[in-house]
Amino acid sequence: MKATNEETPPVAPRPVYSDIYPLDESYAARGETAPAVDRVEAAEVPEPYHSLLVHKTDMTSTLEKFHGDTLHVEVLTRDIRENEYCREVALVLDGKKKRVEFGAIKIMLDLFPAGAREEILRARQPLGRILSLFNIPFASRPGAFLRLTSDKFIDSALQLRGPQLLYGRRNSLVDSQERSLAEIVEILPP
Repeated sequence: MKATNEETPPVAPRPVYSDIYPLDESYAARGETAPAVDRVEAAEVPEPYHSLLVHKTDMTSTLEKFHGDTLHVEVLTRDIRENEYCREVALVLDGKKKRVEFGAIKIMLDLFPAGAREEILRARQPLGRILSLFNIPFASRPGAFLRLTSDKFIDSALQLRGPQLLYGRRNSLVDSQERSLAEIVEILPP
């Protein structure tokens, strides 16, 4: 028998994205210009935004704990390209029907088991809950904290009455091999 030197292939480094990826792609697909966004340091994010954004866990559980209610997804736009599922959503409290997050997300469907893929495409439950329900290990890797003034699209998504100063984050959810499960921009209402 011949000995083999089988090594695990090295993991390719994750790409570097813009501070608002994939939100910038969503706006471009609509032929619109994304709102101007300032990158801020974690220490510059005021409360209660700081507690809700500056952490390495998923937003679903963070927002549900903060608001004392479960969330569901309201899809605003969606597009599927091969194994990439892109959507803009509002996360809505089940009880109060209040929108507590606007998000743009790109999900890499081929990295999820079949049942989780089906649930993602049903588009009712937030991704954080699906990851938990299917026991999919992941890590949250916030890449940037953001400050912006809402535009008409975000105002509509969050049911705001005119431009507001908002905070958010650019986040990556990665699997145990550091492969990107999802790329997300998460923006919170005032």
